[in-house]
Amino acid sequence: MQRIRTAFALTLATLVTGFLTAACEKSNPTGTATPESQASSAADTTTTTSSAKGLKIGSLLPTTGDLASIGQQMAGAVPLLVDTVNACGGVNGAPVTLVAVDDQTDPKAGAAGMSKLATLDKVSGVVGSFASSVSTAAVSIAAQNKVVLISPGSTSPVFTEKAKKGDYKGFWARTAPPDIYQALALAQLANKKGFKRVSTVVINNDYGVGFEKAFVQAFEKLGGTVVNKNNPVRYDPKATTFETEAAAAFAGKPNAVLVVAYEETASLLLKSAYQQGLTQGVQIMLTDGEKSDTFAEKVGKTSDGKYIVAGAIGTVPGSNGKGLAAFSKLWQSKKGAPPAPYTPHAWDAAALLALSAQAAKQNTGVGIASKIREVANGPGTEVSDVCEGLKLLKEGKKINYQGASGNVDIDQNGDVVGVYDVWTIAEDGKTKTIDQVSPK
Repeated sequence: MQRIRTAFALTLATLVTGFLTAACEKSNPTGTATPESQASSAADTTTTTSSAKGLKIGSLLPTTGDLASIGQQMAGAVPLLVDTVNACGGVNGAPVTLVAVDDQTDPKAGAAGMSKLATLDKVSGVVGSFASSVSTAAVSIAAQNKVVLISPGSTSPVFTEKAKKGDYKGFWARTAPPDIYQALALAQLANKKGFKRVSTVVINNDYGVGFEKAFVQAFEKLGGTVVNKNNPVRYDPKATTFETEAAAAFAGKPNAVLVVAYEETASLLLKSAYQQGLTQGVQIMLTDGEKSDTFAEKVGKTSDGKYIVAGAIGTVPGSNGKGLAAFSKLWQSKKGAPPAPYTPHAWDAAALLALSAQAAKQNTGVGIASKIREVANGPGTEVSDVCEGLKLLKEGKKINYQGASGNVDIDQNGDVVGVYDVWTIAEDGKTKTIDQVSPK
């Protein structure tokens, strides 16, 4: 791990400069709020009882589609935060209202859902989305309507580039770090493992292509060769068969194949690669989009009953915030299981909306946008308890929110740095964290 950290420090500045010119259950709110289902051509929605004068926020997360296995867990973190806030007095003297929308892991549904949240529901802030392609479709709508969109999982570096150009007008932020850092982590991991020749296969959207470009640059800087650099394998997000893509990805005798995708389609691709006899002796490398305890089962087993992807390694944005222990305890008490990946990031995104509105003393997107970096970065009293933070803000004091996912220090482009967990798929098919790396 020390070697990885050292390499981060030595190469991060160069990589950032080079890469940024180019371009991851539907849950009803709990507690006293009474949900009601509303039909929508955009996506399924759930709405809490509305308070006319209170802060109104939305969530735009995938509870169906390719990212549902992770998105369902993330979606559960937002109403948990809202219930917590409302139990300690709400924001600006009134309860917070939540409107939850399923974006279906689909940009069209996400755009329609964002339009509904902004123009019909008239929310001031939204937690979403997870897929970078969906956030790309939603963020311009959010900015146009002066709604703050905070993503707990959209990691494409394209957002950094566009934020630098002023495209989002301050109405965009994220609590998960951009893929430029995760790509560097995976490149360092591949180098540490002694892989000299790696090929890539990615989902053809902002997440996949942005990650691919960052990885290629990082791995080459470390002396590695990307076998299919000149003929990248990128598949349609709606594809259902992958024989051709699998064959192309494993061609050229790579030591490892990096799959940058989501659980449903990645499992089909790797199953096809195994059925074609391509996986033997080749290390599978994965990313946050595939980290799920159901992934190995979906890929399937070998003829002798072993999981095809046992031994695969990957990275995922981790959590190391001062508020993680308290959040984990609360989540465990409510859900009966430890927090899933990205649930701390979703919690923090919702917390920042509430804290920023209280700091601004107004329940508007403009108010939230004007205070989000102030409450996230300080200066002020460090707080990891959102209720404590709200109390101090009501008293006119300044805070520096320390989240469950990390310190959530948001820069001028809406980015955080974060840390990364290194994980593997064990013999029993379950994921297991084996290390943690940081680009700092």
